[in-house]
Amino acid sequence: MLKDFKPVLSILLRFIIIYLVLLFAYQFYLNSFKESGLDPYSRLIAEQVAVIQNKIGYTTSLYNDVPKEQVWFYVNEKYVTRMVEGCNAISVIILFVAFIFAFYKGTKTFVFVTVSLLVLYVMNILRIVGLNIVTRDHLEYNKMVHDYVFPAVIYGSVVVLWLVWIKFFALKNENS
Repeated sequence: MLKDFKPVLSILLRFIIIYLVLLFAYQFYLNSFKESGLDPYSRLIAEQVAVIQNKIGYTTSLYNDVPKEQVWFYVNEKYVTRMVEGCNAISVIILFVAFIFAFYKGTKTFVFVTVSLLVLYVMNILRIVGLNIVTRDHLEYNKMVHDYVFPAVIYGSVVVLWLVWIKFFALKNENS
């Protein structure tokens, strides 16, 4: 009977191991930057958000709040939001990568993950830009877009990419 579940258990075990390894590696990364404020990856995202906002006419400057490990966005000389570690989408990306590698299919797994991470990176930056603009121009919608709309954007992107992986790569018959 256990033999019937071997493929499913194998996928589940791969997922759990990859997820935990990536999670612990990320936590180690975060702990190494505790004293210097926001981690470099999150700071990079904040800087790229500022570049995009400046290009589209929303003059943006950043204020580093090292003790609280955050970066504040000032848009058109008004504080609108703050970037914290959770805004960088790494926790979602770790879950995504663990899922994809659980259904490992050789070299195409690495190609798909690379392309997908680029898509998720861009989606996350655009999500933060959108949140800053909505907060700056329509503060009354801030809670709704922060809590529901923009999380749906990043999670929805992950789900679509998962479905593409499963439908077109992971479950595709190798002989066809």
